[in-house]
Amino acid sequence: MRRIVIAGNWKMHKTQADSLAFLHGFLPQLEATPEHREVILCAPFTALTTLSKTLHGSRVMVGAQNVHWETSGAYTGEISGEMLTEIGARYVVVGHSERREYFGDTDETVNLRLKAAQIAGLTPILCVGETKQQRDAGETEAHVVSQIEKGLAGVDQSKLIIAYEPIWAIGTGDTCAAEEANRVCWLIRSQLANKDVPIQYGGSVKPGNVDEIMAQPEIDGALVGGASLEADTFARIVNYE
Repeated sequence: MRRIVIAGNWKMHKTQADSLAFLHGFLPQLEATPEHREVILCAPFTALTTLSKTLHGSRVMVGAQNVHWETSGAYTGEISGEMLTEIGARYVVVGHSERREYFGDTDETVNLRLKAAQIAGLTPILCVGETKQQRDAGETEAHVVSQIEKGLAGVDQSKLIIAYEPIWAIGTGDTCAAEEANRVCWLIRSQLANKDVPIQYGGSVKPGNVDEIMAQPEIDGALVGGASLEADTFARIVNYE
């Protein structure tokens, strides 16, 4: 059975105090959550230590939002895998569309980050997905397959999560139809040597659509942005029916 992984990506939100307040409202709502569902909070770097200490011994794991491909060096503003694992991070988002669009990540640098994450003992969450222009031009399949092929070259698929995030659905409220998301997740799985890699859907996931999304046979979880910022909202997503 493939793992079910629900991850919240807080992006550039929440101070340490905000993070603790979130946990106060969130953790009590996980008491009846099925044990086989993995829950991850991918927080800003400044909140990772606080989350790690507070969540120690709980079922919620801590993830970062980026990692550099070198272990150290003159890379102002970057962070290494060793720095992340030292403070208790176990997962890291790699290749999010916002990193690709605003900070110059390419399939090649994403590949380097994936490898570095795994060497450091982190499980990376690789993000792939097409723009609205690419979808309208009928290029979804070719683009996503290319991202998978280039991103996963030389990557250990036994220590990996993939998130299909159509860029046109991220933060727009325009969710990809569940059946279509399922089809693209199937396409991604068809490109993998390890068919048991968890494949998440991301892009305007919210309480009103998570049940339908998670009912799809090829979707193994969700990477949740804005809806992960409120404890009650994210708890409802984690406790999908």
